Amino acid sequence: MLVYRGATLIPCTPGSVPARGDLHVEGGRICAILHPDAPIPAGAEVIDLRGRWLMPGFTQTHIHLVQTLFRGLADDLPLLDWLRLRIWPFEKAHDEDSVYWSARLGITELLLGGTTAILDMATVSHTDAVFAAAEEAGLRAAIGKAMMDRDNEAGLGESTDRSLQSAVDLAERWHHRTDRLRYAFAPRFVPSCSETLLRQTAIEARRRGCLLHTHASENKDEVAMVRQMTGTDNVTWLEEVGIAGPDVVLAHCVHLNETEEDGLARTDTTVAHCPSSNLKLASGFARVPELLAKGIRVTLGADGAPCNNRLDAFTEMRLAALLQKPRLGASAMEAGTVLQMATRKGAEALQTGAGCLEVGRPADLVEIEPDVISGWGGGDPHSALVYALTPAAVRRVWVGGELRVENGAVRGWDTAETLEGCRQALTRVRARAGR
Repeated sequence: MLVYRGATLIPCTPGSVPARGDLHVEGGRICAILHPDAPIPAGAEVIDLRGRWLMPGFTQTHIHLVQTLFRGLADDLPLLDWLRLRIWPFEKAHDEDSVYWSARLGITELLLGGTTAILDMATVSHTDAVFAAAEEAGLRAAIGKAMMDRDNEAGLGESTDRSLQSAVDLAERWHHRTDRLRYAFAPRFVPSCSETLLRQTAIEARRRGCLLHTHASENKDEVAMVRQMTGTDNVTWLEEVGIAGPDVVLAHCVHLNETEEDGLARTDTTVAHCPSSNLKLASGFARVPELLAKGIRVTLGADGAPCNNRLDAFTEMRLAALLQKPRLGASAMEAGTVLQMATRKGAEALQTGAGCLEVGRPADLVEIEPDVISGWGGGDPHSALVYALTPAAVRRVWVGGELRVENGAVRGWDTAETLEGCRQALTRVRARAGR
């Protein structure tokens, strides 16, 4: 048994208030939450957290680990040019080894920043390497290959049958291979996918109990393209082909009409809000308060490193809170609401069971040092986490009760080795891509 002693506990449950307490973990799950300095069971390992905060790990519901290697190589472009001119050619040039190092770099950043669970979209090939990196790190992850059966300038696509079969094969290999890894079927977005691929993907995902993950209504040009292709609106079309429901996460949802918003609410479909990416690509930003008012589950994700350029949950929380205030007033997005989007709501969307401090939940935990110069103050911890603190405040991270981050490093991974592997991989990829 582990006893986390004397921390200020930040439960991230509705109406909860941070308070000092002892948290007990056994078998990777929270088994008791007691008053401070409660008796310690015989044989327990005590982790002294007096003066620190203990919170659930962040869940990011839209990530592209295969793109981490390309940080800084696709800046200052709108979405469709960003894809066509940079990202798709780079993804096409990946090999299995470069995908592994890209994923390892991204996972290192995520864990160091307190993210313990992700929903990831890989590229068309080499998705096993993303799973291998996540398994090594002990990250909780739902991962899927990007499915694309329409032609594009980079040649990054495949036949409908090949796309479906390779995704099914990956699901057979990885879905619930461990208690932390799941497969998520991931058609890239409507302009990359035929109607047949979308419909069959929804069937195959539900046959296996997998999540569905795609992009939707990120950019006005994309919205217009989908309307021209399908004769209807993006989210409406996705619902028509079966990609809607509590097992679906739609990234972005920046440009929606009332009918689409009502459809998200009716079908209990999750929105992954990615504020940094939406700003950097000049896409706009989602009407999150209006979505929340309709009962739509809204979560947070950093997206990929080339369109952010961070994989930092603290940055996404701060932006998610601040973006809405000039439009709707200072109280439009309160800190507690945003913190739950980054923890409990994300965990609900990914069906991990984690995301808050309650008995029976997985012990995905983050130790926070509140006494850092840039974040110190006397206010509510929720506000400090959303508005002031950064990954520099993260001290230790546990996933399922296992220590994964300590002393600024991911356990089992050498940082210098990670960076050298990335340097060599990027050199190969750039040479193949001619960029």
